Amino acid sequence: MPRPFRFGASLLTSAPAAEWRARCRRVEELGYDVILVPDHLGMVAPFPALVAAAEATERPRVGTFVLNAGFWNPTLLAREVATTHDLTDGRLELGLGTGYVQAEHDTAGLPFGSPGERVDQLRRMVEELGRLLDAAKCRVPLLLGGNGDRMLRLTAEHADIAAFAGASLEPGSTTGKLAPVDATEFGQRVARYREFATDREEPAELNLLIQLVTVTDDPTSALRPLLDRRPDLTLEQVLDLPVMLVGTLDEITAKVRALRDRYGFSYLTVLEPYMEAFAPVMAELRRNPLAPHARPLLGSPHE
Repeated sequence: MPRPFRFGASLLTSAPAAEWRARCRRVEELGYDVILVPDHLGMVAPFPALVAAAEATERPRVGTFVLNAGFWNPTLLAREVATTHDLTDGRLELGLGTGYVQAEHDTAGLPFGSPGERVDQLRRMVEELGRLLDAAKCRVPLLLGGNGDRMLRLTAEHADIAAFAGASLEPGSTTGKLAPVDATEFGQRVARYREFATDREEPAELNLLIQLVTVTDDPTSALRPLLDRRPDLTLEQVLDLPVMLVGTLDEITAKVRALRDRYGFSYLTVLEPYMEAFAPVMAELRRNPLAPHARPLLGSPHE
């Protein structure tokens, strides 16, 4: 049997206490399983936001999506994690990544380093943090994600949840501008992760970050801004991008089922601006989780 669906909403903007609590309760009312926050300058501070989210809600888990390892010291992070784990009654999920926005490091006066150096830093963080949390008897599910082989190998070795963004940093960007990868490349990255994860005793849960959700019977109009920016892509190619959910309710739910059937993605994260639009999709998937999908996705994971 396929793994049951889980859904997370990533809340991006800070707010006064009453507004933040109301927003978190709305996430719960819509049926999301996890309330997530990022780790970017100018957005919410992760750990106090998650403690407040847990206090305002009863059911959802809370998580970082994802912490930038370059912002943190393992010893101090272990204290934050253990305390947040306790204050949320064990509802915390910890997401970690290398960071990809050089401008944020420059603003904070922190070294950015090469991609290889950032992966090395993350590996040290994962290993040292794991040792510290084990010593404190604090068991927190770990989410890791990335596209490159070294990140996929690290994820296969350590992560309870393997996350895929379906996008890559545009060459030369210091502000974190991302471009979606096509369906074929995406499938190849998932297949590469599976190669590295062959020897795992327990398979990881696979997570996908959805970049756009629009329920519409006019996908051309909905996608016109992207098509104008990317004249190299056809409408059909954009609709096949795994991170784009655009179409009728039936078409989107069919695509989500196909993402699970083909790639194994049972845990989807949507960004805050799309959490209302995705709610009917989520409800339909829960009513009928095993219905067949309408058409195959491009980019076989075995390519």
